[in-house]
Amino acid sequence: MRIRYDSEADILLFVLRDLPPVDAVEEAGGVIISYGEDGEAVSVEFLHASVRHLIRRGEISVTLQAECVPERACATAGA
Repeated sequence: MRIRYDSEADILLFVLRDLPPVDAVEEAGGVIISYGEDGEAVSVEFLHASVRHLIRRGEISVTLQAECVPERACATAGA
């Protein structure tokens, strides 16, 4: 996954998969979800990111936390 911010357009973009989108749906509140040919999401865009306080000028911090999925073994399970 890649995360990009376009300060000129004020768009926060999460690229989930490196596939071209074939369809997109704009949700309420300025969120656009783009889908690939398989019907799965390939990206999520947040319009007006700074106005919505998703981005602060000069400060970008991202925290990713992996969660254990029941169908898969986690590397730290049982530790």
